[in-house]
Amino acid sequence: MSDNTERDDWAFSTMCWYAVFIWFGASLFSQSLYMAFNGAPYDANTLLSSVGPFAWVLIGIELFVWGFLALALGGKFVNRFSVSTQEIPPQENVSPQA
Repeated sequence: MSDNTERDDWAFSTMCWYAVFIWFGASLFSQSLYMAFNGAPYDANTLLSSVGPFAWVLIGIELFVWGFLALALGGKFVNRFSVSTQEIPPQENVSPQA
């Protein structure tokens, strides 16, 4: 017996892109809400000192997310210019219209 149903799972890269977008959106929303109440943006030193020893874990996670974003965009950039695609098909492949 074989199961012929297709799986509707998301690709790992899709989930990573969603994670980057959610992380970025949450940061923007949090910063804007903080500025609305306090009139000034976050103080990075105060934030890191309030987290304590876990600050390096958060810094590592954020560096990982930004590294993934840089690699993904860099890979797309390199792939775009390394693969030559022909925009207009050659005339021999155009079928005549009747």
